Amino acid sequence: MPGLIISYDFMERKQASERNKILEYIFYSNYFYGLCAVTLSIEASLQQRIPLNGFLYFFLVFITTVLYYSYPYVRACSVISNNLRTNWYTRHYGLMRWNQVVCMIILLLSTILFITHYTKELVSMPLHHWVLIFIFPLVAAFYYGVNFLSGKFNLRKLGCAKPFIIGFTWAGMVTIYPVLYYDSIHQLRFKTDWISVLLFLKNFMFISVLCIMFDIKDYAGDYLSRLSTFVVKIGLRKTLFKILLPLSFLGLASFICYGSLHHFSTGKLVLNIIPFILLIIVSISLKKRKPLLYYLAVIDGLMVAKSVCGIIAMQYFS
Repeated sequence: MPGLIISYDFMERKQASERNKILEYIFYSNYFYGLCAVTLSIEASLQQRIPLNGFLYFFLVFITTVLYYSYPYVRACSVISNNLRTNWYTRHYGLMRWNQVVCMIILLLSTILFITHYTKELVSMPLHHWVLIFIFPLVAAFYYGVNFLSGKFNLRKLGCAKPFIIGFTWAGMVTIYPVLYYDSIHQLRFKTDWISVLLFLKNFMFISVLCIMFDIKDYAGDYLSRLSTFVVKIGLRKTLFKILLPLSFLGLASFICYGSLHHFSTGKLVLNIIPFILLIIVSISLKKRKPLLYYLAVIDGLMVAKSVCGIIAMQYFS
């Protein structure tokens, strides 16, 4: 009997270890970020009442997101770090390096095919289309840092502005790009209305709040790097009660007012309120220290929760 108990305990631990490896691969490799970008793009397309762009577009959104977020971690390094994700990339350097190469080749070939197929449409695009196409990738590139004149310009060093820079880039990718892509390939005039502007601001603020939450995780490293994020500058408690919760309640109140003025049905209103309620609950939970996977699965998972609620609301409620 003791032997059976030991054997059962060993199998339980082995299965738990295998589950952890799968979870680490999904979240550390940034595939979950790719899923977040796709679902948010689908939600924004439906909310702006444009047809979905098809598999190729969303596939490119997925691999571009994975490629971008994996870029700073895929480095040959033998030094043990305090960052669990950095250590994971060190152990799986070969696999993730090939992952980057394959994603880059797919992205390059897809870009060439797209330009070849839609040359006429691209040539006839007005200047403001090109501005919108390039502004978000440029901000994303400057976030990691680019060599400029004699030094390296890095938007990440702007501690308190960092969450809003990320929020701006994500909001552009998931809100502006689906409409811009559809209008461009169909030679339609891209125009913004109040719905698009409000959706952009909604995604911008929602994702910016999530980024401020992530700064709580990075407090120790940011403090040593003298990066003046909100949590480094004013502390955890003030970040929670003077920034995160007020912004969450403001977003909730704004949406309730907007939904009421536009006569949203009860089902549609409730579904779109759920992500804000979850945002408030998760914000309060950060009073206690959380592991890295909590941030990657639960906090980033709020993007999927928001998009799923929005998609269901648009498909099944008026």
